[in-house]
Amino acid sequence: MTRIGIILGSTRPGRNGEAVARWVLDVAKQRTDAEFELVDLLDYQLPHLDESIPPSLGQYTQPHTQRWASTIASFDGFVMVTPEYNHSTSGALKNAIDFLYAEWNNKAVGFVSYGSAGGTRAVEHLRLIAGELQMADVRAQVALSLFTDFENFSVFTPNEFQRGALNTTLDQVVAWSGALAPLRHR
Repeated sequence: MTRIGIILGSTRPGRNGEAVARWVLDVAKQRTDAEFELVDLLDYQLPHLDESIPPSLGQYTQPHTQRWASTIASFDGFVMVTPEYNHSTSGALKNAIDFLYAEWNNKAVGFVSYGSAGGTRAVEHLRLIAGELQMADVRAQVALSLFTDFENFSVFTPNEFQRGALNTTLDQVVAWSGALAPLRHR
């Protein structure tokens, strides 16, 4: 069965992303077309990129990189839950992405973002990164506003229409993950 990792892309204390990622997982677990698993960057404790050899060569020397690579390799596609910091994604998510290369290739990725402008500028940057990593980024996305989908900017209360946007995003990630399978299994 298709496996989709839901990557929680914030490690910030008091992060809003944890509630968002758990909501994504709760909605996803109601589906039967794929298996979904939460991947919390806090559980990996990745330092600032500390591999001396470029990730594209796949010669990982650090145990934390090898563990991270094994996790990412086990999935067919991803949903990245990202905050928007200063018109981009979090440094923690960018760093985690940069540790690897081949483990991302030929996999689908969708985005759930949050911020004052719905996190859309963070997703714009992630789409460029996905292209370089040979990932297929799906068109649909969920853009959560700190003004309308959170009470007091911190208690996650998504508008009901966001569930529909999330299911459309999941539909596309699952479909594209399946369509890319022949490229991953050569």
